[in-house]
Amino acid sequence: MADTALIARLDSRLDQLVNIDMGERGVEHLFEAALALEGRSLVGAAADALLAVPGGGTVVITTGSVSRAWITPELGENDGPSGAAAIARALVLARNVTCVMLCEETLLTAIQNTCQAAGLFPVTLEQAVIAKADKSLATIVMLPFATDDEGGLEQAETLLAALNPDLLFSTERVGRNEKGVYHSMRGIDYGMGRARVDCLFDLALERGIPVVAVGDGGNEIGMGKVAGHVKAHVPYGDTCQCGCGGGIGAVTSCDVLVTAACSNWGCTAIAAAMAARVGNANLLHTPDREALLLDTMVSNGLINSTHGVVDDSVDGFPRQSHIAVAELCRTIVSRAL
Repeated sequence: MADTALIARLDSRLDQLVNIDMGERGVEHLFEAALALEGRSLVGAAADALLAVPGGGTVVITTGSVSRAWITPELGENDGPSGAAAIARALVLARNVTCVMLCEETLLTAIQNTCQAAGLFPVTLEQAVIAKADKSLATIVMLPFATDDEGGLEQAETLLAALNPDLLFSTERVGRNEKGVYHSMRGIDYGMGRARVDCLFDLALERGIPVVAVGDGGNEIGMGKVAGHVKAHVPYGDTCQCGCGGGIGAVTSCDVLVTAACSNWGCTAIAAAMAARVGNANLLHTPDREALLLDTMVSNGLINSTHGVVDDSVDGFPRQSHIAVAELCRTIVSRAL
């Protein structure tokens, strides 16, 4: 393993890279607030938390954003799935864990195919136990989560009891505001057809289960940790457009919050920090893999929600930006590998 001082410098560079506010969303303010609370690199803290999961443990991951459900609930965004897949892959390779991915039933196929393109074979919980025991296959378990408030609360209790997870990880998963409404970045009510996964994260936090979250806009699970800064610095952070009387900020907090100009970039940086810590380049989310996952998300109909089209731009940033971030993350940690 690389020395502690080197790792700290690399972590800081990863933080700075992925928090350049190219989209003018106010993420640099959220980064500064989260950094002050954490007291050290956000990416580094997330990598440490993920690598602290016991070997052979269980991690629950969520992503997926139903977009424009009034047209169809099968429409999802392309920010989130590839990043979640990169984290799941790094966790399985580093800690031989069972990763359970939660999302809307309507998005299961698209996100499952993205995870498979990252190298994870979809299996049942029972099959995952076998694969973990003989270490013969990198797997992902896909489960749907309820899209109504009552069902979300009930499933949260059931899943925590059944899975007994060691950690929960969320990236680009919209959470409800103080009025119980789920908002888009434009301050519009996006709760229709959306899984109430934040109920599970709230319950995990109450029970002391570690939670790591990644977000880029203030409306995601985990952003409750910097709620005041979301209200002050993010468009519609204080007052939305739906008339609920609240802003877009999610109330669900977390133990470690990673901010990024694009949530997928935050995950790419975390995977790089994990690779640096264990000295294993296989954990990296590489430029080639990012390109493959971008193509996979297009072929599965996940949209660039900023422009409202199915293409290989994410959050309005063009394809080469995402490939470049993966390359820069790899370059930053190369001295530790």
